[in-house]
Amino acid sequence: MTRHFLTLADLSVTEIEAVIQRAIRLKDAFRRRELQQTCAGRVLAMIFEKSSTRTRVSFETAMAHLGGHAVFLSQQDSQLGRGEPIEDTARVLSKMVDGVMIRTFEHARLTRFAEYSSVPVINGLSDSYHPCQLLADLQTFYELKGAIKGKKVAWLGDGNNMCNSWINAARIMDFHLHVAGPAEYRPAPEIVRRAGPNITLTGDPRQAAAQADLVVTDTWASMGQEDGKENRQALFKPFQVNEEIMALAAADAVFMHCLPAYRGAEVSAGVIDGPRSVVWEEAGNRLHAQKALLEFLLG
Repeated sequence: MTRHFLTLADLSVTEIEAVIQRAIRLKDAFRRRELQQTCAGRVLAMIFEKSSTRTRVSFETAMAHLGGHAVFLSQQDSQLGRGEPIEDTARVLSKMVDGVMIRTFEHARLTRFAEYSSVPVINGLSDSYHPCQLLADLQTFYELKGAIKGKKVAWLGDGNNMCNSWINAARIMDFHLHVAGPAEYRPAPEIVRRAGPNITLTGDPRQAAAQADLVVTDTWASMGQEDGKENRQALFKPFQVNEEIMALAAADAVFMHCLPAYRGAEVSAGVIDGPRSVVWEEAGNRLHAQKALLEFLLG
């Protein structure tokens, strides 16, 4: 049976922990320059409907390290951009490659592609979820602080695709997520409902951050939301992660951000560039977490 990775819920808690531990081992091997080519001869097609830095570089590098190859496809230089049905593209690519990674504006397009694909499909980001980033985030937490079960995580800001993925993680990995943001931009009720007691919604960022083991945020206006940027900035300003917020968290709490970050908006420069920030390690872990995921799906 073909396994896809469209949301974190496509893996069990045991599988997620196995991927994380494998990512940690692959990272250690990478530091020793001992590349393990466990996907030799495998080809990953990468479809980008949204621009990218970290996703493209990390997946291309991951396939190179694993002994495989990545093929970049954009809307502009493929038949998808000329209106070819996504079902047809899925059927054709399934005959040529071993897996497909898609970065798209619409999650429905991703699920439709997976429905017609006979090879694994990976969500490189959609408007609803960003599960590959969560694997890297969880890896970073495990490396620095151990298992996340039972911990408190504070999310400040928009109830966006990253927030949705953190909600999935809270339910699956059994930690408590406190989401603080404007009422107008809270996560979808059905996603919150599935998380049950693992999530708390609040309009008070101080309450969310109090004694948190991890504080996380994201940009207030993602790609495609630029039109409402000024209105968003006014609403989200009270939810900035700054030194005052971090002072309320646990003494050994760390800060994460999936990037790109805007200093002075969702996070102060003093926090993202400060000693409690693990953002750069988190970003680098995209490579290793995705290598472990590719092994799991393609190897």
